[in-house]
Amino acid sequence: MLLMLYLVAITAEAMTGALSAGRRGMDWFGVVLIACVTALGGGSVRDMLLGHYPLTWVKHPEYLVLTTVAALVTIFIAPLMRHLRSLFLVLDALGLVAFTLIGCMTALEMGQGMLVASVSGVITGVFGGILRDIFCNDIPLIFRRELYASVSFAAAWCFLLCTFFGMPEDQAIFVTLFGGLLLRLLAIRFNWEMPKFVYNDEH
Repeated sequence: MLLMLYLVAITAEAMTGALSAGRRGMDWFGVVLIACVTALGGGSVRDMLLGHYPLTWVKHPEYLVLTTVAALVTIFIAPLMRHLRSLFLVLDALGLVAFTLIGCMTALEMGQGMLVASVSGVITGVFGGILRDIFCNDIPLIFRRELYASVSFAAAWCFLLCTFFGMPEDQAIFVTLFGGLLLRLLAIRFNWEMPKFVYNDEH
């Protein structure tokens, strides 16, 4: 189930990356590059930091093919995308939690502790979007919008605590997916945000 969610997630993230590139008027190569970075960047950063080789897309080059195809399809169906916004919000929320779970599980399989596993989950969940926005010369959305990285962090600890207290892994995954998706959608619906720090040194 997690693999299927991962494939859906990288496809959806690739399409959102392609749209971001399109808003900046990039050529097709730029669109594909941003799409692949958005979809696979978080996992790549995680693997490099943990020393987990080969990188996911190197071990499974078919993921690069999938994200490239998703980017090219987005170019042709872009006029329809505004009508699918609600669907993409749900898929993005699912992808965020699925990426977080995969990041946690990767770290745990390497023998890392719970704190490192939670950070690994968050990196996997959010760094693709951060890289996308940096490449598109934007302030990363996760620093400006409703709860996102904090949802990933909460999902990571939900999974880790469920497994720590003896819940079977499949059940822990289901609980985390449901809880993380619900929290993210509620944050979107009610515009829940982290407190902001505003500093102005003018007197």
